[in-house]
Amino acid sequence: MKTVARQMFRTCNKLFSRKTLNDVVEAHPSIIETAAQIDNIQHLTSPSHNTSVRDSIHHMEAVMERAHHGGGWLLSGIICINILILGCALVSGSAFNSVAITAVHRQIFLIILLLLTMSWMLFYTVFTSRKDEAVSFKDGHAGPAWLRAGLLLFGLLSLIMDIFKIATAVGYLHCDSAVKVAFPVVQAVFLFVQTYFLWIHVKDCVQLHTNFTRCGLTLTLSTNLVVWMAAVTEESLHQTDIPDLNYNVSQKMYRASFVNKKCNCSYSACYTFKEASYYLYPFNIEYSLFASAMAYVMWKNVGRLVDDHSHHKVKFRIKDACLGPLTGVLLVVAGLATFIVYEVDIETGDVKKTDKALLIHFIMNIVIVSMMSLSTVIGCIIYRLDYREHVSEKNPTRSLDVGLLVGASLGQFIISYFTIVAVVATEARGYLNALNLTWALLTVLQLGLQNYFIIEGLHREPFHVMQEAALHTNSHAFQEHPEIIIVQESHKSSYFLTSSRDKPSWKRRVLKEVCAFLLLANIILWIMPAFGARPQFDHPIEIKFYKVSMWTAIVNIGLPFGIFYRMHSVASLFEVYVIS
Repeated sequence: MKTVARQMFRTCNKLFSRKTLNDVVEAHPSIIETAAQIDNIQHLTSPSHNTSVRDSIHHMEAVMERAHHGGGWLLSGIICINILILGCALVSGSAFNSVAITAVHRQIFLIILLLLTMSWMLFYTVFTSRKDEAVSFKDGHAGPAWLRAGLLLFGLLSLIMDIFKIATAVGYLHCDSAVKVAFPVVQAVFLFVQTYFLWIHVKDCVQLHTNFTRCGLTLTLSTNLVVWMAAVTEESLHQTDIPDLNYNVSQKMYRASFVNKKCNCSYSACYTFKEASYYLYPFNIEYSLFASAMAYVMWKNVGRLVDDHSHHKVKFRIKDACLGPLTGVLLVVAGLATFIVYEVDIETGDVKKTDKALLIHFIMNIVIVSMMSLSTVIGCIIYRLDYREHVSEKNPTRSLDVGLLVGASLGQFIISYFTIVAVVATEARGYLNALNLTWALLTVLQLGLQNYFIIEGLHREPFHVMQEAALHTNSHAFQEHPEIIIVQESHKSSYFLTSSRDKPSWKRRVLKEVCAFLLLANIILWIMPAFGARPQFDHPIEIKFYKVSMWTAIVNIGLPFGIFYRMHSVASLFEVYVIS
């Protein structure tokens, strides 16, 4: 038996040694774990370690046994898909009055999901994570400080939103369902539990109860996505103004379906709490997406073996950039001013003031996306001049960042292209139509350039890592030849021993200026649609072309993804700034 086991070890060693990590990555996740652990076994059996061959063989046999039990990936995926589809059906059905599904039914479903998710989180915290060898490795890239700080901030604002919703629902308790009070209460408790769970365990690479953990993480992921869908639906319908083609009437779809005229609030502050809660919906939406992303990374890291020293810490210093932040702040202030004017003029319902508000809004957005496109082109040129190696290690966090960036940008792409088709097909005249078309074209250009700039920046080796590698190499060369000063040069790049982090080169400074400006510009482009700017409905050209039902569906599906894209771009640009 011992001879057979040793032969198995040699055979597996030969098989896996023929493949590089990039080749194995495309295999089944359980095989990836097997390859990684066999690599560890090879290190353990090296002369530098006093580990017996017998222990290594038993370890390998356990790994091979686990490789054949990868059903947790499939089962967890099935659970996630079913919850998402059912949640999507209930959320969509409860948005209309003509069906029997009401907001109460949707909230009951959400309460069940929240309670199940909290139960699993408590089980993981109390039992799984405290077992020996349950969390032997941690992913240094997962859950960076800025992401956890954002989760905490958005969670706090979401908690305030739930308090406002509780206060509102209590006022209608005498004539409405008690579920509308229970749901924000349960959601508030869920915010506490989940924020604590993700803050503590987001870096865990779980090695115990892997199948159950995978199912629990996909439950967490799907629960947050269903909560996100519910919040997006409520906020979108609340903000959706659909004027008739004669500009005579403007109706709020959401208020017609939400307010029960036969049920009056028991105190006068109900309306104030209700309206205040809607201003906090964007933060609750972002919280759910942040939590979903962190749960996904944890799911990818289940059973994964990583090097604890593979993550290099970097520091954020604003003094490295000056012009970019200053210009960005001015742009944010100007954007906020025009946004306030837009909201005030639109609320009046006057045709002349509406046209004036649209004119200012279109011009401001054209200026923003034009400056962003120009600065992105400058950044891409610097990329060509300042060559750095691309990161080759497997990183689920980085893959998720890129996937979310490209996927979320599709929402804004869809709205822009539909606008272009509508304006060109109808041969619409007038300065508002011309500005609307220009804005759509420039948005398409800006999205493409920014996606390339961010993805290229995220995949480049951090500058300080390249510098440390050059210093390490040169120190060995200097020991062998102390009579000369070694300076590494190549046809693509050069890193000098005399370079200092306190005095970055002009190319690094330009990249930081570009990142800082784009970061602030994306913030103002997130604020305007997130807090109620809907020129897609205030300017009727698309409604005339696509009709009300189709255009409403396009905007209410694409715009939430566009809003998330801007917030996710802010996070990605911050990371590109830090590693530049």
